[in-house]
Amino acid sequence: MSDAQTELLRDCWYVATHSNALARGKMQPVTIAQEKILLGRDDNDVVFALRDFCPHRGVPLSYGTFDGCEITCCYHGWRFNTQGTCTAIPSLTEGDPTDVSKIKTARYSCLEQDGLIWVYLAVDPKQPPASPPPAMPIPLTTGFRHVHSVEFPCDIDHAVIGLMDPSHGPYVHRSWWWRSAKSMHEKQKNFAPRGLGFSMLSHKPSSNSRAYRILGGAGERRTEITFQLPGLRTELITIGQKYVLLLTALTPIDGARTQLHQFIATNIGFANALLPLLKPFGKVFIGQDLEIVRKQQEGLAQPNTPSLMLLGDADAQALWYYRLKKEYLAATAESRTFENPLREKMLRWRS
Repeated sequence: MSDAQTELLRDCWYVATHSNALARGKMQPVTIAQEKILLGRDDNDVVFALRDFCPHRGVPLSYGTFDGCEITCCYHGWRFNTQGTCTAIPSLTEGDPTDVSKIKTARYSCLEQDGLIWVYLAVDPKQPPASPPPAMPIPLTTGFRHVHSVEFPCDIDHAVIGLMDPSHGPYVHRSWWWRSAKSMHEKQKNFAPRGLGFSMLSHKPSSNSRAYRILGGAGERRTEITFQLPGLRTELITIGQKYVLLLTALTPIDGARTQLHQFIATNIGFANALLPLLKPFGKVFIGQDLEIVRKQQEGLAQPNTPSLMLLGDADAQALWYYRLKKEYLAATAESRTFENPLREKMLRWRS
């Protein structure tokens, strides 16, 4: 693969975790695109993100303690506020001229939005984000609820093209409550460029997807699926004035691991009530993807692996992803505005 296909993107927002995973006065270490990051929520309920690194001897600050206001390193007790500025060095004697406020650990832009915690990874850490975290395709009356998270043993490219692959369902996701091999038929969908990605335009849900039927409700069912760089897939299902929004967020850990987060938001009361019962089905669905990725990585680990093939309309979205990523990297390197290289197109495949 080329560098454009393997490089981890910067100057973009990544989903770090769900809001409920970070309680007030607590810390949580995460790794995003090879960067060790310490998430925290202070006593005022404000989230923050720092480099998980003490500038004294390099011990990760996540091994220390947090009192809701300051982090204390476990090695020598150096303290840092939530902005990453050192506030105290216990070993210094009274009258020592050292200005501890000049000692800092890097701080990341971090925002809480729609029940998610987003972290911005910048090429130049001194530059603020050019835009806020991605907006959802519909204003949410409630924030996202967490469904499931799992680590995939592959780079983000393989995770993304697996996520958007429209033809593996009858083979990977066979189940009585979803699809079977006998349900395969030809499909035709219209696509259009959207922001940093593309959308499968609003359409009736596939007739061989049984899970949609449990939503009930009056009005025509419609669904629109959108992909946005660096790794966000939303599926908006509407039934009259009611909606279900599914978000799958892929966050690279490093060049060989990707964290998948799945969330749901809905204004259908019974759907919220049923979520605890439906979660096991979501875990099974993601588990099926995880198992096929493990098998794929086993094949890719063989020596002298030939170049992989992307063929026909069923693989068009994967090719589009690589084109989008190449343009994003070029725009970042040239300090210019991203220009979506895609055009409207109708795709046909069987699944």
